[in-house]
Amino acid sequence: MTSFKGIPIESGAKYTTAAGFTAIRNGIKQRSDGAAADVGRKPDWLRVRLVAGGRYAEVQRTVHEHRLATVCEESMCPNIGECWNAGTATIMLMGHVCTRACRFCAVDTGNPRGWLDPEEPENAARSVALMGLKYVVLTSVDRDDLPDGGAGHYAACVRAIKARNPGTAVEALTPDFAGDLAAVTTVVESGVDVFAQNLETVRRLTAEVRDPRAGYDQTLRVLAHAGASAGRKVLVKSSLMLGLGETREEVAEAMDDLRTAGVHLLTLGQYLRPTANHLPVREFVHPDQFAAYRQLGLDKGFTEVVAGPLVRSSYRAERALEGNNAGLPASTPAARPAK
Repeated sequence: MTSFKGIPIESGAKYTTAAGFTAIRNGIKQRSDGAAADVGRKPDWLRVRLVAGGRYAEVQRTVHEHRLATVCEESMCPNIGECWNAGTATIMLMGHVCTRACRFCAVDTGNPRGWLDPEEPENAARSVALMGLKYVVLTSVDRDDLPDGGAGHYAACVRAIKARNPGTAVEALTPDFAGDLAAVTTVVESGVDVFAQNLETVRRLTAEVRDPRAGYDQTLRVLAHAGASAGRKVLVKSSLMLGLGETREEVAEAMDDLRTAGVHLLTLGQYLRPTANHLPVREFVHPDQFAAYRQLGLDKGFTEVVAGPLVRSSYRAERALEGNNAGLPASTPAARPAK
């Protein structure tokens, strides 16, 4: 349970934000029919090994001293030590309330009614400079309440970061902008090095897992347009969560669809249920199966496939520009494929 202005807020409960609009804590309302159980207890391979020391302590000190917000800390990411030591972090833009309610995601949901922080572009650029990042991932909530889905604001943040930190690579892990391809172009042309939009799951499970306003084909169109708009200047990336009930054949089909859309980079990780109101875990995928999926993806022509139980879409994202499969052993050459 968390609190707002000192008042406890239960997961699934409504509350009023500081900006004056209503939101639902963790995005999904409390279930009245009882929560379905996960497939079983978490296996040993999902235990997190804490990585600290080195640059991690320096970045952590800077984040706390200057009250900077990172997704890494707020989501309690298991890879925070490894990424911060490598000079990589993820920053969330456009607030903490999403207009959608995907059944896998614990971000609060509501209608921000057009609210944006006009100082966010410069604050984001300052945060990157203070943390000394060489690679930053910008992600955000969905903002269907904005005419362009927030694409213009996203682009302003990228430009501000690049202006103050010209040596920093920027990845934009964006919403789907409700399929508005002009909005996609706005972000792609802002100076990003990697454009990412997550497919999340296989075609059959999309309606169960994602908000009705999202869609399997809509995400594929966004990714294809990003690649076509950017040519070879920008890498295109996507991600799948596993353990939601998908079959191996469906994962292979999703890989084929992503390659057809021109996606270069793919991450695969284990879905972990954030609260009892969210979808249950139907399978804890074994590390050997992740390794097999990784090899399958490389065989299908992805430049990078990073797969593992604790992998998240931003895991060691800077390695994508190094062409070495995030430091994992590669059995095929890591050369950028043609679209």
